[in-house]
Amino acid sequence: MKIGLDIMGGDYAPKAIVLGAIAAHQSLNAGEHIVLIGDTEQIKPILAEEGFNPDHFEYVHTDEVIGMGEHPTKAIVQKPNSSIAVGFNLLKEGKIDSFASAGNSGAMLVGAVFSVKTIPGIIRPCLCSILPKLKGGTGLLLDVGANSDCKPDILLQFGVLGSLYAENLFKIDNPRVALMNIGEEDEKGNMLSMATFPLMKETDRFNFVGNVEGRDLFNDKSDVIVCDGFTGNVMLKLAESFYVITIKKGLKDEFFDRFNYEQYGGSPVLGVNAPVVIGHGISSPLAVKNMVLQSREMITTGLVEKIRVAFKN
Repeated sequence: MKIGLDIMGGDYAPKAIVLGAIAAHQSLNAGEHIVLIGDTEQIKPILAEEGFNPDHFEYVHTDEVIGMGEHPTKAIVQKPNSSIAVGFNLLKEGKIDSFASAGNSGAMLVGAVFSVKTIPGIIRPCLCSILPKLKGGTGLLLDVGANSDCKPDILLQFGVLGSLYAENLFKIDNPRVALMNIGEEDEKGNMLSMATFPLMKETDRFNFVGNVEGRDLFNDKSDVIVCDGFTGNVMLKLAESFYVITIKKGLKDEFFDRFNYEQYGGSPVLGVNAPVVIGHGISSPLAVKNMVLQSREMITTGLVEKIRVAFKN
């Protein structure tokens, strides 16, 4: 197993990324290797400083970097030797089994679709995020930013993707899938949610439990919550602020500690032909470690192949 990691992406790259890779290495099994993609000259001093044996990693040198503010499509085309572009080429050629980066999220999405491509049958890939549950355990929210505007059939597919992820990575049997809405009643919502509800109610592709509201994000009414990427991103950013607020107020609470993005790694891109994980731009070494371990789980569970099978018909 070869887990590709972009060391040039993120606000604290390359040091935070390399330190995260060192931490992740301690948790990997025999035969599981991290491939660091980026400027190898910047990696060596960090490894030496940490007293870490460089032979534990594999390296692919690149001399270009896609900045956080660059236009995603232009950057991928104009910087073919960037760590993100090279990473996706390696993934496409099967030289790595997954690819993760805390860099330009738009470039990561574009790179995923252009290189390994969308799984046949899927209209649009999406991003998902983990939600802590008040009574313990975790749930899933998708889409959280890849598709600001959606149609009903796209949301239906998000339900399938989220259900498969929850079943395979969270080990939840027959995950309960809900539609985010402004009321629990069947007829509530805007045009999109009213058109999506009957599709989800009639499907046999996942266990649909109806509408939920914003106040249900962290309770036990569902395991997977589906929404368009605009709504999901707003809710995700709001949820992320809870942890920051508790820190600033000097509050210590186990539940709100679980809103710390570092614990979850990154957001997987669901619906493409290989495991791809996008990390937070401010990813710390702990977040990078968990991003690597998340990539490993996506590989070992065979999630992509299971999604492929689910969308064959």
